[in-house]
Amino acid sequence: MSFPIVSPLSPDTNDEVMQLATFYNETLGFCPNGVFTMQHRPAMLTAAINLNKAVMENHGRVTSVLKRLIAYVASSKAGCQYCQAHTILAAERYGADSEQLANICQYSTHPAFSPAERAALDFAVAASTVPNAVNSSIVENLHKHWDEGEIVEILGVISYFGFLNRWHDSMGTTIESGALNAAEKHLAKHGWSPGKHAQTKHSS
Repeated sequence: MSFPIVSPLSPDTNDEVMQLATFYNETLGFCPNGVFTMQHRPAMLTAAINLNKAVMENHGRVTSVLKRLIAYVASSKAGCQYCQAHTILAAERYGADSEQLANICQYSTHPAFSPAERAALDFAVAASTVPNAVNSSIVENLHKHWDEGEIVEILGVISYFGFLNRWHDSMGTTIESGALNAAEKHLAKHGWSPGKHAQTKHSS
């Protein structure tokens, strides 16, 4: 079997959609390859990009960095190497502390993470577990640190990446060089590898 399971379309297939996708130049520094496979159904791609913008917007305490770290933890629990690479890259681009990037896999005990951040990340792990592992203890701790609007933001990130994790892991989306470099820098020591997302000699 070869991946991705659907052939990516050319970037010039739909100018309107690709203009919308320039959003990713800020978050990642490039247009992700998943855009070119989802482009087979432009309405789906348009909805996905607009949902990404809404979910990842910074409203205050749930910062742009924390949202990417939440997305990383959720993607790690789901096992999607592609999304793990993208989220650690995006966290770095938004200015994540080097200690947090280096120790994200030990967030529950490492001093670089505050109790509020740990509560959000614990929630991400539980919400991304199958079957769902959110329990009263996790919810109680979450409410100690975050108000209801902020909890909606946090769960929005987890849920959106639930979609992306299933899309990219099933599609076998080819990882881009920028995401690969970030993952090798920050995650390889924790056992990360590109797996089915590995580049071929024709990939970039």
